[in-house]
Amino acid sequence: MPAAGESYGINSVAEKICRLLPDLLTEASQHILTYLRGQISGVDSAEMSHRFQRAGVTLDHEAVQSIIRFLLLTFRSAGKNNLSADELVSKLEEGSSKWSKASLQVLHTLWREHGASVHAQQDAQSLLSIGQLVDMQWKLGMAVSSDTCRSLNSPFVSLLLKIVEPSGQICQRAFEMTIPQFQNFHRQFKEMAAIMETV
Repeated sequence: MPAAGESYGINSVAEKICRLLPDLLTEASQHILTYLRGQISGVDSAEMSHRFQRAGVTLDHEAVQSIIRFLLLTFRSAGKNNLSADELVSKLEEGSSKWSKASLQVLHTLWREHGASVHAQQDAQSLLSIGQLVDMQWKLGMAVSSDTCRSLNSPFVSLLLKIVEPSGQICQRAFEMTIPQFQNFHRQFKEMAAIMETV
C-alpha cells in the first residue's frame, strides 16, 4: 500500500481513478490482476490509454501510467500481505478521502474474487525469485605455479556471469573450474538443452 505520508499523490491518483466509470475501472483492474496472477506478460499503458479515450475519458499518458502504477502497487501489496477485500478498502480509505463509493465497490468486488490467486502468485514468486542470466564471459587459462607448488601446469576455465537479481540490480559472479569440472558442466548444459527442446 502506498504510504500515508504520500497523501497528496494518493489523492491525485484516487481522483483520476474515480473519473473512470465502474465498467472501465473493472476492465483496467482485471487486466492488472491478470498480470499479477502471471497469466499475461505485462500491462500495456498505451493500450489502456486508448481504451480510456474510446470510453470518453481524457487522461494524458502520464496520468494513465500513474493509475496503473498505483493499482499494481496496491494489488501487489495486498497480495503480499494477504489482505481481505474489506481490509483493502479500509487501507484505501485511510490513504485518501477522495475515493468514490462506486470505485471502492469495484475494487472490493474484484479483490474478493481474485485476491487469493494474486496472493498465491506472490507467494510462488517469492519462493522462485532467482536471478536471470544476462551475460556470460569465459576464458581458458593455465596455472603455471602457486605458493605451494612450483610446477602446476594445470589448465582451467574462468567464467564471469552477469545476473539481474529479482530486485533489478545487476551483479557479477566469477568462478573457476578445472577441465574435468568444466566438461561435467558442459555435459549438464547439453542435457538441459535437450530437455528444453522437448518442451
